[in-house]
Amino acid sequence: MKRNLKLIALALLFSVASCSFTTKSFEDTDKDKILLDLISYVLSRGHYNAKEINDEFSQAVFDDYIDALDPYRRFFYKRDIDEFQKYKYEIDDAIRDKDLSFFNLTYERLKQRTHEAQAIQQEILTAPFDFNQDEDLNTEYEKSPFAKNKRELRDRWRKQLKLNALSAYFDKKNDEEASLDEKDSKIESLKETFSDKELELKSRQEVTDNTKEFFEFTNELERKDYFSIFLNAIVEGFDPHTYYFAPVEKDRFDTQMSGQFQGIGARLQKKNGEIRVTDIISGGPAWRSEQLKEGDVILKVKQEDEKDALNVVGMRLEDAIEFIKGPKGTKVTLSVKTKLDGSTKNITIERDIVELEEVYARSAKVVKDGRKYGLINLPKFYFDMQNYKEKNAAKDVKREVERLKREGVEGLVIDLRNNGGGSLKTVVDIAGLFIRQGPVVQVAGNGDEPEVLEDLDPSIVWDGPLVILVNEISASASEILAAAMQDYERAIIIGGKQTYGKGTVQNVVDLNPWLRNNQYGDLGALKVTTQKFYRVNGGSTQLEGVKSDVVVADRFKYVDIGERDQKNPLPWDKIAPADYKKWDGNINLKQTIKKSNARMSKNEHLKLIDEYAKWIKERRDDNIWSLQYEKYKERIETSEAFAKKFDAIDEYDSNLEYNSLPYEQRLFKTDTILKEKRNRWHKSLAKDVYVEEALNVLKDLKSSNIRNKLATLRD
Repeated sequence: MKRNLKLIALALLFSVASCSFTTKSFEDTDKDKILLDLISYVLSRGHYNAKEINDEFSQAVFDDYIDALDPYRRFFYKRDIDEFQKYKYEIDDAIRDKDLSFFNLTYERLKQRTHEAQAIQQEILTAPFDFNQDEDLNTEYEKSPFAKNKRELRDRWRKQLKLNALSAYFDKKNDEEASLDEKDSKIESLKETFSDKELELKSRQEVTDNTKEFFEFTNELERKDYFSIFLNAIVEGFDPHTYYFAPVEKDRFDTQMSGQFQGIGARLQKKNGEIRVTDIISGGPAWRSEQLKEGDVILKVKQEDEKDALNVVGMRLEDAIEFIKGPKGTKVTLSVKTKLDGSTKNITIERDIVELEEVYARSAKVVKDGRKYGLINLPKFYFDMQNYKEKNAAKDVKREVERLKREGVEGLVIDLRNNGGGSLKTVVDIAGLFIRQGPVVQVAGNGDEPEVLEDLDPSIVWDGPLVILVNEISASASEILAAAMQDYERAIIIGGKQTYGKGTVQNVVDLNPWLRNNQYGDLGALKVTTQKFYRVNGGSTQLEGVKSDVVVADRFKYVDIGERDQKNPLPWDKIAPADYKKWDGNINLKQTIKKSNARMSKNEHLKLIDEYAKWIKERRDDNIWSLQYEKYKERIETSEAFAKKFDAIDEYDSNLEYNSLPYEQRLFKTDTILKEKRNRWHKSLAKDVYVEEALNVLKDLKSSNIRNKLATLRD
């Protein structure tokens, strides 16, 4: 069967919920075996570059799975790994035969070793640490061999716990010494001082509390959680972006993609067995009710159609959240212990759609050298998975552009830094705001003819000067937009040497419709790499990313974080260019880029950022930590002294004033949280040298446009 037909079959799954598009029968009494069989089947028929599941594949899965289970080498012994080794080249056979022997063995052994490790760390933390002993710890854990015996494993735990305690001890010691240096005797008399012995005890207790929380979380993980790890070791063997979503993870993914969910609008955390409110989301139901507060503890949850409340104390956080969330319009009653006075009260909240404002497009205006400019920050190419027309990034960006135009801005900056991508349709729609009709991106399955995704709307929302900001974390849809604007010569791209380099397309396949009679509950979903995308000029962004027109130093410059640094990424290639016409805007891009690069090469602030980026790289590569107090102190103080020269990075100020648009200023009258968020954002923009240079480029583009128009008139 041709690859494009396979993709059509996969696409059909999104709209069908009651039948299967295959003659293969998935019948087994074991849900895990069903998942293993189903996922391997979908991958073999739907993945862009379906690999042969053989001994070589098995070896890679084995190594990745063990690394995922015990990345810090503090649970398994070498003899455990030796025992597991007999399955190293048999995982391919196990997948075919739906044999879970390897997973069962590793799961049961990890539970046993976790219980043993918990006892080890509890015993270690009962005795004081000797911070005068000269020893060290290599924190490059993944390259460490597994412990040969209990003595070696215990010593590994001891050193890690000692480093954690030493860090806390150093901080407390510093605070203590600072208090003794107070010259004001009145203040000094109020200070409580502690001996080194007491400080060590307090530091050790802090580590004890943190470690207890770690094991509480670990002990709550269930078999299904570890089976998801096993499945992902398999599916990620195809490429870094193919991923299995367990049902809870699928809900999180949907929330990230849409920027919204249905519930009460509170972020929760489990601590010491309690479900605690850590944040109230601005604009959500809990925020509007003004009853639930940060720090409150949720004790019970009662649905409006149920008589009795459910006790959630000690419950897994994920399970408690499932009871608290619910459809818009339904009510939930929470029994809450208040942070204020410890009293208990019942709070009834009507659930609603909660929007994560930090995910959505936001805009600001600024005046520089007498000219108005607009900036739109887009954290993600989001969309409502149920109703694209109702909510999507393109619709919101268009609205912000129109609002900025009404404010009379002369140039526009689109900030895509740290934007990891999102909807392919959304990026095509956004590109269409800035060009006339034409292709935006090409997509192709393996061996298929490329499909050209075009902007079919001849209207242009913004035809003025345009700059796009990117960095090494700008990926996928961000790269599509930046590449299209660069190929059309529509905008100038400012950022690091290159963007992330993710040139692949994924589809999320609901696994439930594949079963005719699903008696296993929600099976989750599989995110599958099905295509590659290509620039309109025919090049791929895979591995290479988008090269900036104006290259500026940033903190990620020397850190390995791109697609090229991932395991088994798909290769770079190219196809024939699409038929497109470059932008004719009477601007001199080359001259503007040349002027900007000249400014950046002389910018002392950027030179300091480049030096800082090198320093970060050096620190990341220095993995040997002394556990002797004086040596540890010397390292930290030397590092802090050297870091002081980089304080100027955060102290930089362009002296530009950024402001929200009128519609947001009206919201500030009732939403003080939003006002505070915007104030913090505006302050950060004023300290942002990259945004300042983007405004300089807009000014040059505008001047170039005027000069060229005048020259045309003279001609």
